[in-house]
Amino acid sequence: MQIKKAEPIKHTDKDMLFAKLASYEILNTPAESAFDRITQLAAQIFDVAHAGIGFMAGEQIFVKSQYGLPANSAFAFYKSSPIVTADGYAIGLIYVASDSAQNADEKQLEMLGTLADMVMEKLESRIAIRKTFRAYDDRLHVLVHDLKNPMTTISLQSELLGRIPGIDERAAVVAGKINMQSKRMIDNLNGILSNARKESHSFKPQKAKVDLKAIIEQAIDDLRLKLNHKNQKVLIGIENSLEVFADADKVKVVFEHIIDNAVKFSPKGTEIVISHQIHENEITVAIKDSGVGLTEEDLDKIFLKFAPLSAKATNNENNYGLGLIAVNAIIDIHKGKLWAESSGKDLGTTFYVTLPIK
Repeated sequence: MQIKKAEPIKHTDKDMLFAKLASYEILNTPAESAFDRITQLAAQIFDVAHAGIGFMAGEQIFVKSQYGLPANSAFAFYKSSPIVTADGYAIGLIYVASDSAQNADEKQLEMLGTLADMVMEKLESRIAIRKTFRAYDDRLHVLVHDLKNPMTTISLQSELLGRIPGIDERAAVVAGKINMQSKRMIDNLNGILSNARKESHSFKPQKAKVDLKAIIEQAIDDLRLKLNHKNQKVLIGIENSLEVFADADKVKVVFEHIIDNAVKFSPKGTEIVISHQIHENEITVAIKDSGVGLTEEDLDKIFLKFAPLSAKATNNENNYGLGLIAVNAIIDIHKGKLWAESSGKDLGTTFYVTLPIK
């Protein structure tokens, strides 16, 4: 089956294009064998001495992989294919070149385009794995932070117990051991948290009062090109602002991924409906699609890593089986809930996200 990829878009906003490239965390990274093998394969297909993979970082080109000499105007033969994201951003290219003139046939050029797609797939899987590990680390670090408070209380209480006048000698010894072990545990927990704080991102959600409706609309805007590509619409049944106390960036990741999944697993020309309910101190947002649906077996393992599901993307879009794992971890550190419901195959799926208002 021939898969039609998004056509590159001529973006006039260089900042937007750079932000898209930066989101893949590929700039200024060392050489990686996976990219080098693709570059070497390109050179072999065209039987040339020079090839490379580069990404447009503003006015500069960051060369991720290079075989032979870098691209320059002195080459007698030069061909390239753009590296295009699923939503149409041309963020880089893969090229082949030779010191002597030669011809390239249609098959070779088609294969060069396939290699460009392989580079894009590598970028997608690479960042998906990174995001999942970070989400898991964040959840672990929040749990460690929460565990510190009761351990500190145990330490203080055991120290006070050992200082009570006239306390039994055996009780004083036990209190001393409890105090010593709890302090050791606190030191270990502090060590874990200290390492976490050295990383470039914060493990704790940066909570503030945010408008959930505005966050959902931003997520939809980021997916607009994908929606247009499949002629799909998102209907938002939320009239007024929905204020919650949350980390806006992390929550946006949640809705962007769930809506992106709805796009992937729904046929062209369908609608995605977003609604909400408020109950006591919680807001529940429902994202309902008219897609391929999920079986009961799928629903049991949808939040497990790399779980094989019966559901397949309707346009053969990539799905790495990691996104919902990261989303679930983000919801968990917000003390929220995430679940899915489906009546079965080809009957659509509804994802529910519950977040505390305060």
